[in-house]
Amino acid sequence: MRGLRLSLPGRAIAEVRFGKTDFVDNPGEITEQLPGMRIANVARMGKFICVGIEAIASTTPSVPPAVASSLPFYLIIHLGMTGRLTVVRSGEPALPHTHVVFFLQDGGELHYTDIRRFGRMLLLPGSKFAEFKSQLGKEPLEIGAQEFCDDFGSRHARLKALLLDQSVLCGVGNIYADESLFRARLHPARIAEKLKKEQLLALHKAVRQVLEEAIRFRGSSISDYFDSEGKRGDFQQRHRVYQREGKPCVRCKTILRRMIVAGRSSHFCPSCQPAPRRRTKKRLKPQMNTDKH
Repeated sequence: MRGLRLSLPGRAIAEVRFGKTDFVDNPGEITEQLPGMRIANVARMGKFICVGIEAIASTTPSVPPAVASSLPFYLIIHLGMTGRLTVVRSGEPALPHTHVVFFLQDGGELHYTDIRRFGRMLLLPGSKFAEFKSQLGKEPLEIGAQEFCDDFGSRHARLKALLLDQSVLCGVGNIYADESLFRARLHPARIAEKLKKEQLLALHKAVRQVLEEAIRFRGSSISDYFDSEGKRGDFQQRHRVYQREGKPCVRCKTILRRMIVAGRSSHFCPSCQPAPRRRTKKRLKPQMNTDKH
């Protein structure tokens, strides 16, 4: 998003061409409505990239997408697992699996490439933007410590499931959930409401630290992620548990493990992140027969 924000605002769209459209909600509206419009801004909501669209003749200054009715349209894009948005020069060969090309009036092009097509693209009128945003949870870099503790501490759910639930906390994915739980020394299967406040505060702090650090190192390029300039991120070199199953823990040298929590692979250190204790059922003592015969 930060790369697109530097290169797209102010540029006008000349044409939109689609290849595959099974991940697009309304491809016909996109091809009809966007040509002749201008990109006003680029922002992020959770895992969605939000491109604000305005009329070229508009004299209204660019505004953040938090103001729902300020712009005619918002192009909402989710990259899924393998999606990529890159800005290229006109005539530059498209990569395989490039399914959408936005031709810009200045000769540049914006390409959407996605091997597995698990992403999503839709065009929202400004009047429906607030409704769409209301379906998302709190931003992990904006939620305060007390609000985080109150929310997580009231939920009977596993920590890994809560971190990945986009209606609770939007923007955290599998990599950053595992890394955050490791830094907070919390097992992914721990139940949130059973944690002490200091543990919840540690998790809030860890989530912020991991995300801020990942942004600073421009993301994790494990297989398919590239930024808007086609460059790889570097944060994967700083992963402490994610996809390090069988390797020694960077803290205690215990061999790291992997388990499935909330349907997702979860990597953790069994020593630094002890598993929750299982309740043992009390055995009923046999009653003595005191009847006299």
